[in-house]
Amino acid sequence: MAITLGVHASNPSLYYLSRLTYLDEELAPLGETGAFHHYTDGTRTGELLADGTIDFGGTGSTPPVTAQAAGHDLVYAAVSEPRPDHGALLVRADGPVHGVADLKGGTVVLGIGSWQTHLLAKALHAEGLSYAEDITPVRPAAGTDPAQRLRDGEIAGWIAQGAELAAARRAGGFRELIRTGDVITDRSVFFTRRDFATDRPEAVAAIGAALRRADAWVAANLAEAAAIAAADLGGSAEDWRSALAGLPWRLEPATAAFVAEQQEAADIFHQVGFIDRALTVADAHLPALEAPVAAALAKAV
Repeated sequence: MAITLGVHASNPSLYYLSRLTYLDEELAPLGETGAFHHYTDGTRTGELLADGTIDFGGTGSTPPVTAQAAGHDLVYAAVSEPRPDHGALLVRADGPVHGVADLKGGTVVLGIGSWQTHLLAKALHAEGLSYAEDITPVRPAAGTDPAQRLRDGEIAGWIAQGAELAAARRAGGFRELIRTGDVITDRSVFFTRRDFATDRPEAVAAIGAALRRADAWVAANLAEAAAIAAADLGGSAEDWRSALAGLPWRLEPATAAFVAEQQEAADIFHQVGFIDRALTVADAHLPALEAPVAAALAKAV
């Protein structure tokens, strides 16, 4: 039976791995094959793991926290290095918002449930404001352009990432109120079901090695990777190359230090009501997985 990885465009490592041969190559010595399940909403990763649709997934920092809060028994497998230039909260350059506190009462467009929720909630929390009470978070609406809505003064802010952020920077007219790295580490986070992690740690390590090889391929082939994304996802190859060049393309095991980052996020989310119960994020940490994953990542370099 194939080991199935979830793939969505918001996780670049998995997105490119699905287009390469590394997964099968790493799983072959274990007598396994790989498969990919494509979906569009990364916030569904926890439920897809829980119902057995996928065996391994990856998102930003928020979805595993909300998945754990929903009762899904997940285990962190690996994380990227911090991604300080992955995204930014943009405001109009000539607008009235000069600091995070000025967002109070305004509307912010963001990927609700993604790492962007973590960024905004923590930034507001630092100013004594609440994500749930002091701003109106809205998802990007189909057929609308957040950049134009921001220019027109319809919204107070917009959290942009990837090629969209690169395009906004190139076009001008915006100010970066906060950069991702100013507030959170914004790691790419990979996780799996507890039963899969405990029963098949060697398979988890092999997947980590395949991801590490895919990351190395992108870092060495930025123009080709950018062309793939532009053709498949839209935007210009120039903007995609700029976005991809700003990512670290390096993975490491999920350690206690990472768990502490997630615990801080979980505490803020519970305080503002984004999740309905307090979490002990360490329950999703399997220290025995660190050594095999670290060894696999090192060998894959």
